[in-house]
Amino acid sequence: MPIIAVIETAEKFLPNSLRRRLAPWLVRFNEKRNAEGDTAHAQAQALVAFSIRVVSAAIALVSQIILARVMGEFEYGIFAFVWVLVILGGSLSCLGFHTSIIRFLPYHHTAGDIAAARGLLLAARVFTLVCASVVTGAGLLFLHFYGNLFETYWLVPLFLALVTLPMIALGDVLDGTARANSWTVTALSPTFLIRPTLILAFMISAVSLGAPETAVTAMQAALAATYVTTLLQYARLRVRLQRTYGRGTMRIHSRAWLAYSLPIFLIDGIGFLLTNADVVVVGLYLPPDQVGIYFAVTKIIVIVQFVAFAVKAAASPRFSVLLAIKDKEELARFAGQVTRWSFWPSLVIGLALILIGEQLLSLFGPAFTEGHWLLPILFAGILAKALIGPGETLLSMGGHEKLCVLIYGVVLAAAVVANMILIPQLGLAGAAVATSLAMALEALLLHVAIRRTLGITLFALARPHIAPSIKAV
Repeated sequence: MPIIAVIETAEKFLPNSLRRRLAPWLVRFNEKRNAEGDTAHAQAQALVAFSIRVVSAAIALVSQIILARVMGEFEYGIFAFVWVLVILGGSLSCLGFHTSIIRFLPYHHTAGDIAAARGLLLAARVFTLVCASVVTGAGLLFLHFYGNLFETYWLVPLFLALVTLPMIALGDVLDGTARANSWTVTALSPTFLIRPTLILAFMISAVSLGAPETAVTAMQAALAATYVTTLLQYARLRVRLQRTYGRGTMRIHSRAWLAYSLPIFLIDGIGFLLTNADVVVVGLYLPPDQVGIYFAVTKIIVIVQFVAFAVKAAASPRFSVLLAIKDKEELARFAGQVTRWSFWPSLVIGLALILIGEQLLSLFGPAFTEGHWLLPILFAGILAKALIGPGETLLSMGGHEKLCVLIYGVVLAAAVVANMILIPQLGLAGAAVATSLAMALEALLLHVAIRRTLGITLFALARPHIAPSIKAV
């Protein structure tokens, strides 16, 4: 029998006077037990998310190695650059709904407003598909009228990328929907397990059937894999959502959702641009083979960031609930805890990757090993960011979206300027240094912002606390 059931049973037989004296202690015990249960659930979700990302890292690494071996560094560099652009464009086309649904769906569910939850589920999908289709149409028109501005080897891959873009956007919203319900496997497995596996399978099948070993074939494989993955995820998720929320009336809070989503669009957009600015600028300044080498390096070091992604995926719904019930003490404690979840595993994994980085890069091909000394430079910036964990999520969910936009705007501007200055001078090393400095600046600004606004000292090496003035609010 669970301990709480024993206590509740024993309480019935206590004298009234003793029961009244013990009541405050029992209430505190129940609150602590519930909090520990929520934390344990978040830990479990973080572990599941991290496990998926570990498996996904292995699949991605193997698939990228095979693609690089099959195509060579020049064609691989074209594919890598175009794939970064389509992922970036698809994520931006959501206009923040893939993140805001994580904020509002648990909020409406906790408040018992199921009609609003149903409305949000429909609005997020429809709005995203419309926006992504508009972006695709605009991009196709641009290619039609201004295609002469590009080298010919870019044109067909870019066309295929634009056709892929709407399904990338819809997939991001479906991921956010599943994460909002703490369905971690449903959220992460399509994007990080199924899609890269299908891209590799389709590419190998096409080449074996006589298709050329080029970036065009790789993008055709990516297009097919993306459509299959997203449509299957939609069908699976629709069944689960109907079981959870049922059928019935819908309530649309378009003003509130857009008011939150648009700043998040700017935050995530700047964040995505910040994450990929180095690859994009490298593609603008350096030939495709250099893009391929740099992209291979980022595919290895990005394994460290899977820790932060897993922690963010697990912590976001819990942040939403704690902010909804305004439990600032528990929010500060939990925020400090997830920061430590982010930092220490990142440190261990990063050091291990640096030790074996040259060997890993040699798997892509002999030419790729020249990028091994970029790994410690990039790791320094990632580790600086890990010191504050999912700080941007906490700050934006805490109602300070505009401040997040300002911070990321400053960081993006610094990153772009640094890349444009350093890449022509130092080549790939300039991209790595600029990216690392930008991540360190991001961590510093977020740390100061969270301390000033929420009163929480968010730092992995310090004990979290909340300022007395904030407690009283």
